Amino acid sequence: MIRILHLYHDLMNLYGDYANVSALKRILEKNGEEVKVEKLSLSDSASIGDCDFIFVGSGTERNMRVALGDLKKYSRSLKSYIESGKPALFTGNSFEMLGKTITDCRGETVEGLGFFDFTVTEQNKTRLTADVICACSFLTQPLVGFVNKCSGISGVSSPLFTVEMGLGNSEGDKYEGVRLNNFFGTHLTGPALIKNPHFLAYFAELILGKTPETDYLTNERAGYDVTLGELRKRVEAK
Repeated sequence: MIRILHLYHDLMNLYGDYANVSALKRILEKNGEEVKVEKLSLSDSASIGDCDFIFVGSGTERNMRVALGDLKKYSRSLKSYIESGKPALFTGNSFEMLGKTITDCRGETVEGLGFFDFTVTEQNKTRLTADVICACSFLTQPLVGFVNKCSGISGVSSPLFTVEMGLGNSEGDKYEGVRLNNFFGTHLTGPALIKNPHFLAYFAELILGKTPETDYLTNERAGYDVTLGELRKRVEAK
């Protein structure tokens, strides 16, 4: 039995990111595994160490703070989970909770979990949005997605992606997200695992310990090819 923990499914649920969990469950079941998805939130108690994959999606800035307040009760077990090398994906602004501090547009600062040294600064002048192409060392193909945020992140020492097109962690930054062992934090939405079937297969391989069967992902690959092709045209037109 493979156990997927979907934390704050009700609070952190923007941009259809729940589909990341649906896609991962499907690929694991296609590879003969029995999968249990546990959707837990504020009033629940999660057994972090017993799960095989953790997912948290994107939420409003207000909801993210509420989730952060609750996530602190799991700080020790979540840190141990990440240090053990088990896989986790935090999308949108959810990974900002794992930094040192978050300062809102009024200048008020709250403490993050402190797993990373980066700091987050929010602003309320405008949303920062962009289509994105980015690359990473562990995949041969680039990733595509969309970013919608109001924050800038400083001090990321272990970024996840190199940005070819779109937004990085802060203005003018060519790096996006954060990685530690098999913890992956990225602002990419879309959802990221639907738009990038090779990224989905990578997570399945981490969980299964072997290369997964992915022949059924024909439509997902076709969609990825079209999206990457259209975005590359924009890059070339500049």
